[in-house]
Parts: sequence; structure tokens; C-alpha cells
Amino acid sequence: MNEQIAKALANVGIEALNEMQQAALEAGTAKDMVLLSPTGSGKTLAFLLPLLTALPQQCSKDEGIQALIVAPSRELALQIEMVFRSLGSGYKANCVYGGHPVRTEKKSLEHPPAVLIGTPGRIVDHLERGNIDLNPVRMLILDEFDKALELGFLPEMKEILAHLPGVRWRALTSATEAVEIPPFVGMAQPVRLSFLSEAKHRLAIHIVKSPVKDKLETLYGLLGELRGEPALIFCNLREAVERVSNYLTGMGVDNEYFHGGMAQPERERALSHFRNGSATVFISTDLASRGLDIPEVKHVIHYHLPLNEEACIHRNGRTARMHAKGDAFLILNEVETVPGYIEREPDEFFLPGKARQPVRPQWVTLTINRGKRDKLSKKDIAGFLFQKGGLKKDELGRVEVKESCSYAAIKRNKLPELLNRIRDEKIKNMKATFK
Repeated sequence: MNEQIAKALANVGIEALNEMQQAALEAGTAKDMVLLSPTGSGKTLAFLLPLLTALPQQCSKDEGIQALIVAPSRELALQIEMVFRSLGSGYKANCVYGGHPVRTEKKSLEHPPAVLIGTPGRIVDHLERGNIDLNPVRMLILDEFDKALELGFLPEMKEILAHLPGVRWRALTSATEAVEIPPFVGMAQPVRLSFLSEAKHRLAIHIVKSPVKDKLETLYGLLGELRGEPALIFCNLREAVERVSNYLTGMGVDNEYFHGGMAQPERERALSHFRNGSATVFISTDLASRGLDIPEVKHVIHYHLPLNEEACIHRNGRTARMHAKGDAFLILNEVETVPGYIEREPDEFFLPGKARQPVRPQWVTLTINRGKRDKLSKKDIAGFLFQKGGLKKDELGRVEVKESCSYAAIKRNKLPELLNRIRDEKIKNMKATFK
């Protein structure tokens, strides 16, 4: 491992790469790469490391964009940007995506980054406006490529690749073996690294029978048996997602929900709360089945049956990642049966006669109305909460800094006392609200 990679891994606190990441690093950029691995197994780091070694040692704005990373969703694009910045490479990176002001992005692109990360539609938008020049690009990464095609981005992908005459290395990632690489991608005899086959053997599938058509009470009973371990609940409709969330909230279950109809700040807040452990129950449409930066979950719950086998594979891919084990639960009412594409007959998971109250998370989220635009950093927040708030290290969890606000996980029993201490304090010499 060279000094550059060792330093980058030290910056993100990683002592050793997993098998998939090591294979990608060793493959390098000599040949195009197809990387197949379950969602959440660390693919982002796997493709960023070889890219890092291939960037020019001295990369000035005059050289233009050297690497382009295309992701199918804004959350995934932001995740990639976050991981790249955390490597501390010194290279400039910009992220462009829908739901973000084009004007703000245009200003940041006036000095071309070494690495540009973005969603297909927004990249095409900047191309058409003349805000970016892709001619200098030498490296191209198409993350979750099959998802991009599934979402209907084929015309945009063709348009983007038509503006990349100088690409020398292409990497494509996917969470499914079924990905077909169209000729326009231009891959010639790529190295194929697949780490998909083992996951299914670490996944236990169960059925939970609901005595009535409405499954809400059965879901509540199931959550009571999961000991507060993280659970991801899938519904087929946005309305159902909100209905399930409202019911669980009414029953005193800390949860967050997520779907495509939500505004970007709402989506970011929900993801932050799930990532930091202040909500261990996350309800979503299939939007959360891939392409989101969410933690390993122990349990996947199919409140509604997946629409097809592929949807089932991607939902279940949120658990039993790499070397971990996980469970998937199918909640079936009296008229539903196990789908034919599930090969092994699932075990039945029996619920007790009286439902147990689900375990509450040990963390809660402190929201601060200051963020990146105020030049606030994670270090600033941690220092403030230790010094002014009197927190100990084990009483502060994950901290995330967004554009206009920040989130910090605090031990539940410490929040009231903390709020009393910091209510009138300034953070980095700025007035702020804490809630």
C-alpha cells in the first residue's frame, strides 16, 4: 500500500480494506473495471482509491476536470462527495444535482474541480449551459449504473458520454449481476470483480402472518421482537409509507420515513436521524433499496410484497452485507402468499400473544441552525458540545454538517441538561438555535 493510500485511509479511520476494496485497488486503472457488490459494502471507497492514485500529482484549474463520477440519485452523489472529501487528498471536488440552485453550482464550477460528481440530468444541464467542459476528463465512473438506466437516464447517459473524447479509464458499479453494458459506454474487455454470490447464504428469510388484512398491528408486534436493532421497512406507495410512520409515531415508536415526494432538506434530515441511531426504524419506498448512504441494517421488513424479484433482491441487499448476517421478514395477510421467486421456503416467525413495546433508541438528535455556509465543521461542533455543553466523548455520537444546518447525536438522558447549558451560548462566535 503506497503512502498516499495509507494517508487517505488514516484520514477516514480505516485500518484495513475489505476483500472487495482490496481487489479494486489492486486492479487499478490499467484496464476498465466492472465492480459488482451488494449495496452498502463499501463500493464508494473501492472505486475512489484507484482514482486517487491516477490523478495528476499537481492538478491545477488550468488542467480542467480530470475525473467524472455519475450517480443516479442526489443522495448517492452527496455520499460520494462526502467520502472523497474525507480522504483529505487536497484535490478539489464539486457535486452537482437536482434540487440544488444551478446558480450556486455555476459559481463553484468557475474554477474547474479535479473531480466532478453529479446526477445525469444536472450534468447535462451544465453541459447545455456551457458551465463545464468534459474534454479533459480522463477517468469516468458510472456508479449504480443499472439503477441509472432503470430510472430512465439512458438519453442523459448517452449525451454525457458523447462529450468525453479523452477518457482512458472507465469503471462501472452495480449491485446486480444482471447489468448489461451498452456499446456507447465504450468498455473494452474490462476486469470483472464480483462479490455478489455470498450474500444470499447469510440472509435468513421469514414470514410473519397477519390475522387481518391491515398489517399495522402485526408490524408493531414484530418490531417489539427485534430488540431495538435497526430495521428498514419497505412499502410500495408513498401514502402507505406516511400511514405506517404516523401509526408507529402514535404508538411511541421513534421512526423516520423517506420517499421521492419529500423536499431535499426533509430527506437529508430523515437520513441523518437514521444514520446516527436516533431513529432505528426507517420506512421507505423502494427508493431506499439502493444508492443511499444508510448504515448496515440487521432487519429488512417487507410490509408490502416486492413488485418483482429484482426489487426483492435490492431490498434484501440492505442487510447481510459482506460478512454480516441479516434477516428479511415478509408480512403476509390472509390473502397473500410467498412469491414464487423466493427459492427456499421461509421459516414462519411467530409473534407472542401480547405485543412488546419496541425498544427506544439510546440516541436523540440535536439540530443546530448553522452549517457549511457558516463555515461550521464537525470539529467545531464537537468542541462546542464538549466545552460549553459539558458532554463526555461517549455521550456524543455521529455529527453531520449540512448546507444550512447540522445534526449531532446525543445520549437521550443528556439532552435536557445539554440544552439548558448551551441555550444562550454562541458557536464559533455565532448565535444559533438548538433544538
